[in-house]
Amino acid sequence: MLTALIVIGVVAVVLVWGVAIYNGLVRVRALAEEGFSGINVQLRRRADLIPNLVSTVQGYATHERETLTQVIEHRTDATAAKGVAATAQADAAFTGMLGRLMAVAEAYPELKADANFRQLQEELSEIEEHLQSARRYYNATVRDLNTKIQSFPNVLIAGPMGFEQEEYYQDADPAIHAAPVVTFGAKA
Repeated sequence: MLTALIVIGVVAVVLVWGVAIYNGLVRVRALAEEGFSGINVQLRRRADLIPNLVSTVQGYATHERETLTQVIEHRTDATAAKGVAATAQADAAFTGMLGRLMAVAEAYPELKADANFRQLQEELSEIEEHLQSARRYYNATVRDLNTKIQSFPNVLIAGPMGFEQEEYYQDADPAIHAAPVVTFGAKA
């Protein structure tokens, strides 16, 4: 009788322990999904701002049609991409296109002085800051999830219950991993 109670007690403790681990894994997985959703919200905000920005630039830079067309054509790529890696790749490509758009704008002093353009530029800058924050939050939650999945004793429950490690949101641009080359010209 006593042995049966001990066995029942041990089984109950193991079950409670397993449920606690499972619930903790579910919680951090939900946080990672929430974090990725936050990235998508910011990408959508940026995509929604682009037509106004392009329209304003178009009024001043009519002969830059190819750059403006490419920006419009690719504005939804990052929001339509499926998965972390595809979203990061589309986001990086679109960020490069935005850089080209801003370079076009730099060639037109009257555009840079336009109040509407300056407001749109400020909004874009604010969105980019929120996007960076969302990327950091997502990566932090993925780190927590992956750590829990790999940690003992969680690893005993995570695999059999279908928990898998998530990908980090990474910039695929190899230039960010290299030190910039700085050269100073000879004095005249």
